[in-house]
Amino acid sequence: MGRIEGAAVGRCAASPYPLPLTLHHRQNGTQKSWDFVKTHDSVTILVFNSSRRSLVLVKQFPPAMYAGEVERLFPGSLAAVEQDGPRALQVALPGSAEVTYELCAGLLDQPRLSLEEVACKEAWECGYRLAPSDLRQVTSYKSGVGLPGSSQTVFYTEVTDAQQGGPGGGLAEEGELTEVVHLPLDGARAFADDPDVAKTLGVIFGIWWFFSCVAPGLGAQ
Repeated sequence: MGRIEGAAVGRCAASPYPLPLTLHHRQNGTQKSWDFVKTHDSVTILVFNSSRRSLVLVKQFPPAMYAGEVERLFPGSLAAVEQDGPRALQVALPGSAEVTYELCAGLLDQPRLSLEEVACKEAWECGYRLAPSDLRQVTSYKSGVGLPGSSQTVFYTEVTDAQQGGPGGGLAEEGELTEVVHLPLDGARAFADDPDVAKTLGVIFGIWWFFSCVAPGLGAQ
């Protein structure tokens, strides 16, 4: 994932993505306040490549995870962030420190597109060209209830090597740096259970859903 240099943390300026807010309310006569972050809903796609009998994941460097790992290993690193500018992190970790395995996913930040259309666009992150009819909606759930209150919709699709129109790896013009990973089925459950492999909950859910709802119908090969 390359070198990480010049890491610094500052207050979040105006952003089109997270918006910190406070909800003031009265519950059963008691006045309460709760800080939360308004974020976009999202979609995620579990991709099964039947040509390779593998689940297709992406591996990338999430900056929030990196900063969190620095704080976990060196408490106080994120403290006293200045209002007037970013504060350099005194401890630098390699870019591989918090490389995380994820399902292909994207934000619902284009109101004119349906969930399926956004999912198809995001599938290009893995190099596959999909049509909305290729997708099966699995479920929708709240992706966070403490700070964000956003929802995530999960889709499933089966592809072959013939549908691969490119190498994947994200949009270079947007600075994305991702690696497409083919996870063989015979090692997928052990991968999901391994606490030493950084992965999202969506990956764990997707793997176990696949083996519960899809794999029984595949037959042995």
